[in-house]
Amino acid sequence: MTSARALRGAAVLVGLAAALAACSSGGSDGTPSGGSPGVDTSLADIQEAGVLVVATEGTYRPFSFHAGGSGDLTGFDVEIAQAVGEKLGVEVDFQETQWDAIFAGLDAGRFDMIANQVTLTPEREAKYTFSQPYTVSTGVLVVRADNTDISSFEDLDGKTSAQSLTSVWYTLAEDHGATVEAVEGWAQAVALVEQQRVDATINDKLTYLDYATTEDASGVKVVAETDDTSQSAFPFAKGSTSLAAAVDDALDALRADGTLAEISTKYFGADVTQ
Repeated sequence: MTSARALRGAAVLVGLAAALAACSSGGSDGTPSGGSPGVDTSLADIQEAGVLVVATEGTYRPFSFHAGGSGDLTGFDVEIAQAVGEKLGVEVDFQETQWDAIFAGLDAGRFDMIANQVTLTPEREAKYTFSQPYTVSTGVLVVRADNTDISSFEDLDGKTSAQSLTSVWYTLAEDHGATVEAVEGWAQAVALVEQQRVDATINDKLTYLDYATTEDASGVKVVAETDDTSQSAFPFAKGSTSLAAAVDDALDALRADGTLAEISTKYFGADVTQ
């Protein structure tokens, strides 16, 4: 790592030693790990080190992946995090981590921020500090392009829908009376729709937009969207309010100058950041 990164690591060790001497655990009082009670140094630590350490999977296309399978790390979330780092005047150090361990790494202080399409939920917001949302999406109902029988979720009653059994879309399809055909994911689901082996599939709008941008989507169409939206944001350690506020300011600037829309259009053919 850079010398600044090394200094930062030393500072973290000092902070941990002080916390242990005081017989208290970092973050238990709502402050970032390593900080003193009532003192938020999250932004100052980043500025001093000159590095923002960001956790991401690196295997989650189109959000975080390696171009060509083995090329440089890129993706929608990666580019937005890089743009945020530029606004903050710091380098961005991406640490690729499996999803199952990504929050544990944030809890342990290994990362400053996660950039991996983390959906805002009440449970997560109770445990972490979040930036403002940078992605807004809905669920979409997809059918064959020549289908005239289905134009709403209510029309799924008595029809077949291809869904992953563990997804929220499985429940939505069943709730509207569809018979569900179990699939492993979007690729298999949309293939079954195109082959007329099922009537429809429900999935996240971002998944559909990525497909429409990178593949031939002329054989299918979106006929309905959910009223509820899902929002994704950057999580930080609980109490990292100064860092979160600085990232919010960066996102506001990137939205105002058109950078967010430009990155979004590159990956999805539409602006999904509003």
